[in-house]
Amino acid sequence: MDRLVCGDVGYGKTEVAARAAHQVVMGGKQVAVLVPTTVLCQQHTETFRRRFEGLAVTIESLSRFQTPKQARAVREGLASGKVDLVVGTHALLQKDMAFKDLGLLVVDEEHRFGVAHKERIKKLKETVDVLTLTATPIPRTLQMAFAGLRDLSVIQTPPPDRIAVRTQVCRFDESLIREAILREVRRGGQVYFVHNRVRTIGSIAELLQRIVPEVRVQVAHGQMRERELEQKMIAFVRGDFDVLLCTTIIESGLDLPRVNTLLVDRADALGLAQLYQLRGRVGRSRHRAYAYLLIPDHALTDDATRRLEAIQDLSALGSGFRLASMDLEIRGAGNLLGAEQHGNLAAVGFDTYLELLEQAIESLRGHEPAPAVDPEIRLPIPARLPEEYVADVRQRLVLYKRLAGAPDAETVDRLRDELLDRFGPLPPEAVNLLGVIRLKVAARALGIASIALEGGDLVLGAAAASRVDPARLVALVRSRGEVQVLPDQRVKAPVPDRSVAGLLTRAHWLIEQLAPD
Repeated sequence: MDRLVCGDVGYGKTEVAARAAHQVVMGGKQVAVLVPTTVLCQQHTETFRRRFEGLAVTIESLSRFQTPKQARAVREGLASGKVDLVVGTHALLQKDMAFKDLGLLVVDEEHRFGVAHKERIKKLKETVDVLTLTATPIPRTLQMAFAGLRDLSVIQTPPPDRIAVRTQVCRFDESLIREAILREVRRGGQVYFVHNRVRTIGSIAELLQRIVPEVRVQVAHGQMRERELEQKMIAFVRGDFDVLLCTTIIESGLDLPRVNTLLVDRADALGLAQLYQLRGRVGRSRHRAYAYLLIPDHALTDDATRRLEAIQDLSALGSGFRLASMDLEIRGAGNLLGAEQHGNLAAVGFDTYLELLEQAIESLRGHEPAPAVDPEIRLPIPARLPEEYVADVRQRLVLYKRLAGAPDAETVDRLRDELLDRFGPLPPEAVNLLGVIRLKVAARALGIASIALEGGDLVLGAAAASRVDPARLVALVRSRGEVQVLPDQRVKAPVPDRSVAGLLTRAHWLIEQLAPD
């Protein structure tokens, strides 16, 4: 299994992982849960211990919160099989990690890991099932799912009584901050205040103490010592403090239902997926949640303006997948074989790249595609879309491409109806073009590489992998002496009527005679 589970923040991806882990552990194998941050590692460890309570399952965590002695004991337990389930940060990807019998790898918040980490994960994938959880997959991961390289499941149903977070983009204003914090504290809730600069976070703490002296403020960031950060997070979960002033360490997966107001300082400096993830930390209960994206007084860049407009527009429940799809369209799908997680493939073009990728995937699945045949039609037939019929050159090129790629006669008929509807009655050249395309479709199905008029005779050239019925060909040559077989897999037949209709009718007749029953 290599499945991507895309669900909005708080939609139950962790519960899916817990049930999958239960199946694997009960089957006698080990489970590793990979998370991006130490805070999330601690929370997931507590969640899994609570869910597996009463079962003979040993659950440990592996992050910088552990002492070297504790980490060594966990590694030895994984190697010997004493530890059934481990929740860990990047420490799980170290080369010296050894498992006795790993059965499932769960990657939570997949968008937070780089290509180097994913390459390490790939080495485990040959024998291990992988479950990837994310609310906003990066473009490359989403494209791999769309292309069939990975399985994709989307959780669309919101939890019961979930209310969308009310999002406001506003200027940094002290009175607004005071009002937002006090309103939340008075209704018994807690507040996140995100300031993503460790150097200046102390001055923001002093500012908050001056603006709202009646509330208790706690500072937390990733550069703190492990024990200090752990103690502060536990105290905040307990409710000892009203406001957690922090960096973006809260971005991934924290589940605190009491926190229902979020203020993000300098929201213009954060990415779209980052803002979406931060907003997902609030609104996890039945109470209405509020997110204030604070921006400076000076003018914003165009990109920042677009990001903030998008996050405000994507306020409905379940918008994470839409956001990821928009990101894929805006930034491109990246390089599936290299380090770029987004960007465009300028070398061969996106359509050609996807076509080659699809062929490679089908080949790996054991479905070897038949060699593609693109018949060459060399008949004296004026076939085109006149400029006076389709004036715009770009529209003509698009229509030519669609006609050339038509897989069957029904598609050609639909395109004819579209031309009639958009541009009116067909001129003779356009009628001829549709006739040639229908002939091309029939020739492609039989594996005919070329149809030409040579010396007054119609000559069909068969491809190496053609479907021409040898028995019917022999019968046709015996019954009609004028039909001859030439060298190089070619068949020649006279043409009684050399008009456009006569040539097309004769070519179709010859193809029908050679096709298997």
